[in-house]
Amino acid sequence: MLEGIYTRSKNGKGKLTARIDSIVTNRWLGFPIFCIVILILFILTFKVGDYPMGWIEALFEWLGEVVGNALSDGWFKDLLVDGIISGVGGVIVFLPNILILYVCVSIMEDSGYMARAAFILDRIMRAFGLHGKSFIPMICGFGCNVPAIMSTRSIENRKNRVVTILVASLFSCSARIPVYNVLCRVFFPGYSFLIIFSIYAIGIIVALILAKLFSLFLVKEKEMNFIMELPEYRLPSLLNVLKHAWERAKQYLKKMATVILAASIVIWFLSNYPNHKDEKGHLKNEETCLGVIGHFIEPVFVPQGFNWKMDVSLIAGVGAKEVVVSTLNILYSSEEDAENVQEEEEKDDEESLANNLSVKLKDSGDLDARGAYAYMLFTLFYFPCIATIVAINHEAGWKWAGFTAVYTTVLAWIVSALFYQVSKLF
Repeated sequence: MLEGIYTRSKNGKGKLTARIDSIVTNRWLGFPIFCIVILILFILTFKVGDYPMGWIEALFEWLGEVVGNALSDGWFKDLLVDGIISGVGGVIVFLPNILILYVCVSIMEDSGYMARAAFILDRIMRAFGLHGKSFIPMICGFGCNVPAIMSTRSIENRKNRVVTILVASLFSCSARIPVYNVLCRVFFPGYSFLIIFSIYAIGIIVALILAKLFSLFLVKEKEMNFIMELPEYRLPSLLNVLKHAWERAKQYLKKMATVILAASIVIWFLSNYPNHKDEKGHLKNEETCLGVIGHFIEPVFVPQGFNWKMDVSLIAGVGAKEVVVSTLNILYSSEEDAENVQEEEEKDDEESLANNLSVKLKDSGDLDARGAYAYMLFTLFYFPCIATIVAINHEAGWKWAGFTAVYTTVLAWIVSALFYQVSKLF
């Protein structure tokens, strides 16, 4: 029967693909190879990305000094230096990390390995009520959760698609990278890469566990068999890879020039007005609009060890996770803090924006290593950005979008509180 319908390929590419697949998709070697590929992706993103990040930090540090020296004292100078440059600059410095991440994902897609990874993980995914194709939206989620949600359209079965959508936001997107980097620099020096890797791993593990629960008790539909075409391997096109990476980088820069800029200006005004000052002429942060809001919600985050500044930063991050770092930068750039920063700059003129925030967080005494890790856990799990919720509504309906918004926030509160309280026992 096969002789009449099957012809063995004489194409050299087909033979090469078959040889590579005999290793890459091997039952025993496939998964370890996949783990090595993902590890290389993280090393390139967080280790290699540190070098160009330092150059951008130095640029914004220099820009802040130039603008600060050129303008006379007043609210406009404070808005530019402490609001816009500090807020936007504190986030844009992480562009190299995000760009490298997108380059790596583009190479995986362009080479044909992404489809193999989905095939390799199908057996594992099915154990958790997912589908082999669910891997592709999940790996896309490391870049941005919105295209990850949109890419679930490739999953034919509605049950697998809905479950994938519900857990996709637990895969840490690139917008959370600034928060991780800022906290790891001073609270986990020397092994920040391992700490960040653990955050990503926790997100994946929790996502798989919840996917199993959702598939068993929440989404009641029949599953379908896994059928997926494996394309031939090909050498990634440098032009295509750079084009895809640049498109993502352009979106990131556009967000900086719109959402983050607008948020930084609004947050600066809320954190500076009413402009009540103490006897020494320092701004009373607690009496500003943001201070009042922060103190109102502060009791909710007592189990996590967060203070009001960290609380309002999380609330601000509902719009876009990058705003968390922008808000922290602005709130810790008060006049009293500025004096401490100036002393530090005299000791080390090479201090950068992100480093300044890291140092100020540690020196303020508002946070310790336990609290920093709890803060990263909360950032990982809580309410996806508004754009992600809109995407879920578009793909699965408003009920699932509302459910995702609620369950992720509750999950974030429980996990971060449990970690902080248990870690205090040791």
